[in-house]
Amino acid sequence: MKFNQKKAIVFDLDGTLLDTLQDLKDSLNAALKQNDLPERTIEEVRQFVGNGLGNLIARAIPDGRQNPLYHTVLEDMRLIYAQNANRTTCPYDGIPALIDALLARGYRLAVVSNKPDEQVKSLCQLYFPSIPITVGQRADVRLKPAPDSVLEAIRHLGCSVEDAVYIGDSEVDVQTAQNAHIPCISVLWGFRDQTQLLAAGAVRFAETPAEMLGLLESFFVY
Repeated sequence: MKFNQKKAIVFDLDGTLLDTLQDLKDSLNAALKQNDLPERTIEEVRQFVGNGLGNLIARAIPDGRQNPLYHTVLEDMRLIYAQNANRTTCPYDGIPALIDALLARGYRLAVVSNKPDEQVKSLCQLYFPSIPITVGQRADVRLKPAPDSVLEAIRHLGCSVEDAVYIGDSEVDVQTAQNAHIPCISVLWGFRDQTQLLAAGAVRFAETPAEMLGLLESFFVY
């Protein structure tokens, strides 16, 4: 097989590479409890995440951004999660092996996320130190589904959008790939089920990281 050495694979982080749900739920509930607001179940939090902490809080509290406690809860959540982002978080089974296999085949890898940039870099340095490019939430980068983070990652990898694929687990990721004008592969081990992804326009799915490798080779090997 011949592998092109300038193909970019851009990964979402939460729900795609890392299972972060329990830490997000615990931190959210700590912030809610601190402000005498009702706590949320893990299944509720699963549906709330994906658009950054601001939207997570808006979905989790009564009246959303109109709630007078919105900014207080958001700041509390940021502080609490910064201290607790890696208590139960871990890579999904098969992800480290997938990363190793992709790098061995010469693919260029990046991670993008709506998490704060410093948290993205910290978690990737811990779990995926061989992935050179990470882009998180910054003042100059719009949240996904805006394509900013994906396009920045592809640029830093020295590739073109014509030679890139995006991998994520949510409807936000499907929309992000559409906005970046690149194909998307949706994973089925993350925070959304296939019915939700189909409704969002997803057309390619991977049930396991091992299956992902074959899908990517169908894009890139010739």
